Amino acid sequence: MERNVFRQPLQLHGARPLTGFMRTGYCEAPRSDFGNHSVAAVLTDEFLDYTASKGNDLRSAGLTSGCKWCLCASRWKEAFEARTSDTDAKVPRVYLRKTNERALESVKLEDLSKFAVDAEQNNGS
Repeated sequence: MERNVFRQPLQLHGARPLTGFMRTGYCEAPRSDFGNHSVAAVLTDEFLDYTASKGNDLRSAGLTSGCKWCLCASRWKEAFEARTSDTDAKVPRVYLRKTNERALESVKLEDLSKFAVDAEQNNGS
């Protein structure tokens, strides 16, 4: 069973469009997912511009600002490290209960929590 960053069952993230490495709507991150698509995020125009500038144009896949998408932990961390403030829209907001525990292989929970969606910040309860 896939678990979230709180070691609880992973919650569904997005079905329109169907997201996740396995395209199940969950941010499942099996070992075969070398990109570690584990961060349950809400895309912003600023992030879409940023990731396109790094060679990954998600808009070409039909994604737009507001889409829920399972991001590679390394790309989320890269945007986090490039931020100008803790309100920088370049860093997508995340749903912690929908973020796979594998994200913690690359990103600190403390960092994810800084960009957590309301009510997601206190241990998933």
